[in-house]
This record gives sequence, C-alpha cells and structure tokens, in this order.
Amino acid sequence: MIQNPGFLLTILAFVAVIGPLVFVHEMGHYLVGRWCGVKADAFSIGFGPELAAWVDRRGTRWRIAAFPLGGYVKFKGDMNAASQTDPKWLELSAAERSESFPAKPLWQRAAIVAAGPAINFLFAILILAAFAVAYGESRTPAIAGQVQPGSAAAAAGIEAGDRIVSLNGREMGTFDDIRLYAQIRPGEPVAILVERDGAQFTRQGQIGAVEEKDGFGNSFRIGRLGIAPGDPVIEPVSLWRAPIVAIDRTGDIVRTMVETLGQIIGGGRSVKELGGPLKIAEVSGQAATLGVESFVFFMALISINLGFINLLPIPMLDGGHLLFYGLEAIQRRPVSPQVQEWAYRSGLALLLTVMMLVTFNDLSSFGLWERLSDLIG
Repeated sequence: MIQNPGFLLTILAFVAVIGPLVFVHEMGHYLVGRWCGVKADAFSIGFGPELAAWVDRRGTRWRIAAFPLGGYVKFKGDMNAASQTDPKWLELSAAERSESFPAKPLWQRAAIVAAGPAINFLFAILILAAFAVAYGESRTPAIAGQVQPGSAAAAAGIEAGDRIVSLNGREMGTFDDIRLYAQIRPGEPVAILVERDGAQFTRQGQIGAVEEKDGFGNSFRIGRLGIAPGDPVIEPVSLWRAPIVAIDRTGDIVRTMVETLGQIIGGGRSVKELGGPLKIAEVSGQAATLGVESFVFFMALISINLGFINLLPIPMLDGGHLLFYGLEAIQRRPVSPQVQEWAYRSGLALLLTVMMLVTFNDLSSFGLWERLSDLIG
C-alpha cells in the first residue's frame, strides 16, 4: 500500500520540482536575451528575502530567494520583475541603451518573452521522448474488448468487438484517446460513432460518472464509458521518432488543459478543482514515494502546466506581454503607457484573486476548514 509522504519529503520534493522548472523557464528568457544582446541586471530563483547571491563578470546579479514559487530575469530597461519598461531607460547613455530590452526590435522582444514557456515545453518533450524510447508507445486499438453491464456503453448499445470511430465527432485513433476524452467529461451527453461488421452507425449516450480514490485517499470524479480494451498493443519507439511521439503527447496534455479550463469558465466544472502551490507540493511528495520515474514524469506535467499558464494572455504573464507585442505589430506603435499600467494593475489583481482561490481550495482539500469548524463548535 502506498504511504503518504511525510512533511519533510513533501517540502523537498516540491522544491525539487519547482526550483529546476523555474530555473529552466527563466534561463530560456536569459539565453535568448543574451543572444539578442540584452544585458540582464538580475536573475532570481524565487521571491522575497535573498538567501544567497553573487554577481558575474557581465554584471548580472544571480540570487536565490526564500520563496521558490517563481522567479524572474530583470533586463536593463525594466522597471521591475514584471518587465514593465522603466521610463528612465531613455536617459541612459547610447551604449547602455543599445543593450537594454526596450531598445530591441519587436521580434527580438517577443522572442525573449516566448523563450520561457517554449523551453518549458521543450523540457517536457525531452522527458516524454525518453519515456517513449524506454517504454514504447501505446497503440491499443479503439475497440471494446469488454462492455461492463449497466455502464454508459451498455446503455448506448455498444457490444464487445465494436470499434469506436469517434466521440462527439472527435476521431478515436487508439483506446487511450477514448479514455482521455471520457475522463474529463463525467455525465456529459455523447454521440458515439461505432463500426460493427464493416458498417458504421451512431449511438446517443451519456458518459458515466464515477467517484474514485487514489492510493493516498484523494477523491475525484471522472468520466467512464464502461468499456475495457482488448489485448494491449505497445509499439517500440526509435530515437528519431521519439520527439514526434513526445510532441503528440504534449499536445494531448495541452488540449486536455484547455478543455478543462473551458469547462471551469463555462460552469461545467467547479472552481474547487483548481489547485495551487500547496496542492502541487502535496502531489510532489506523493509522486516521490512512487519512485524516480513517476517523479520525473510529474515534473514533465508541471513543466507543461507552467508553459501553458505563462502563455495565457494575462498582463504580468508572458502571454500578456506577447499580447501587447501583437497589438504593437498591428497598430505600428507601442501600446500607450497608461493602457499598459491599467492592464498590469488589472492583471495583478486577477492573479492575486486566483492565488487566493487556489490556496483556499488547497486548504479545503487538507480539511483545514472542517478542523476549524470542529474547534469552534
């Protein structure tokens, strides 16, 4: 039976996940910035009080801070860690202006900003490619080997041996496609295109919803059609094909994130499902107890999450900067400082609100509010 991690292992595992991923993300910004000739004034892993720091020969201050929940690269010409332009950059000497971030062409600024999320995706793709070479690729056909009595598939008239061609119009190439599609849609109606004895027909049904618990006692609601695959098919993956498999898997993960986020925004899922740093810390410790492979795979998932979240078009995030650069490219001039200031303040308020919400959810999942209620009662 899987044992819950202790407090020390949870903290160490969390730092071991977040620290390297933040470093990788910020290193993407830093390396592309250097390639474009921009001087970095500071490179920080974490926020808050400085635990250690040193200055390299280029004048960049490398710092490790107390709270490893993020990081930043502050380039010359930046006013703060959010990369807002400092109006005083124009007062710099010509030589200093030439190595400042605001002086660079639009495409270089966009490349520097996009490099952070891009390297997070690349990091995850390298991990998933290594897993593909080591364990192969699941290519089990999208065929119902067994149909569970009383399940959603049985109610829709699915029989053993039927091939699931598509669900709600989305093609099902493998059995994994069926599982990924159904598990995030508990209780939703579904049109099932079935192939039986060479003929195709459509069945209307509803994806089943089941409550399950993992080895750590965490409950979650997932969707199930109620079919089991036939004999598993695992194909070996060559080195040259591994990146393609990894990119496909990354695309599936990102698509699931987008669809799940859309369900939350649209009200199809509860905002209580959003987790924050405390939940990541908990799951980091749990992954660590399952072994190195599970822990490394979890790092790949978090790296994809980090890249995806940073690309959201929210000011203060990389996606917000890229949005401004897109507007600048369209209107042939930068967005006005007043609009940028308003947007950054709104973005900060939104991020703080989300952080409060996910922290509340995290504490709720730990049973804190129930314990407080018991103490007060």
